[in-house]
Formats: sequence, C-alpha cells, structure tokens
Amino acid sequence: MDNVKINVVVASDGKMPSYAHPGDAGMDLFSVEEAILAPMERRLVSTGVRMEIPPGYEAQIRPKSGLAVKHGISIVNTPGTIDAGYRGEVKVIMINLGTEPYPIKKGSKIAQMVINRVEMAEMTAVDVLEESSRNEGGFGSTGTK
Repeated sequence: MDNVKINVVVASDGKMPSYAHPGDAGMDLFSVEEAILAPMERRLVSTGVRMEIPPGYEAQIRPKSGLAVKHGISIVNTPGTIDAGYRGEVKVIMINLGTEPYPIKKGSKIAQMVINRVEMAEMTAVDVLEESSRNEGGFGSTGTK
C-alpha cells in the first residue's frame, strides 16, 4: 500500500501531526494555544497546521478516546471533515461534556486526524426506490437484542 503524500505548513509554535504508534489510523493534533474549557463550553482551538490534501482524499478530525473517558472532552462535529481544496488552518471545535474545567495546554494533544479516500457519488433522480429488507425502518428498528 502506498502512503498518501500531504504537504503541511506548520506554524513556528505548532507541531506536525504525527502517529503515536506504527499502524495507528489516527495522527495526533496539538493545540497552539492555552485555554480553560469550562463544563458544557465549546471552543474553536487552533492547531497551527495547514495542509494540501490531494484530490480524492479527506482528513477527518475525531476525538481522542483518552480525553473523552478521563475528562469528558469531545468534538462537537465529529468527525469534522477537511476537504482536499481547503488550505486554511485546521481548527478543532472542542466541547467539555465533563463536570470540571479542562485546561488546554499549548502543545497538548487535542484530537486525532484520519486520512480517508473519498468516492464521488453520481446522484440520479428517480420516482421510486427498490425494495429492501429494511425499507423505511429507522432508528431502533432492529431492537437491542
């Protein structure tokens, strides 16, 4: 499997996104700012990273499981999508779902980023959809057991 080549500009006070372990799906993203995230507060946090993602790929920004379980820290729009054409700074919409204020420290891990291949869909307008075993069964339609 070939690696996807992504050009990255990192601010002087930023850190390059990086994998913690060989074979990890997600790269860590780091804060370039300091803040206190109060319970139920959401905040746009800067990473100091801009990227040139090749066409046919996207970056997904996802929560860190350790921050979620230990502190109740998540991301509001998870996963957040960075499209190939975007060249601005990667920022993370963090939220504190915990009961205590959470200090965001400069240089600390705040999220993870996964690079995915994107398939473009061709939409076709029709009058009727084919039947399926599920049809219109939605939320909870398969039960819990």
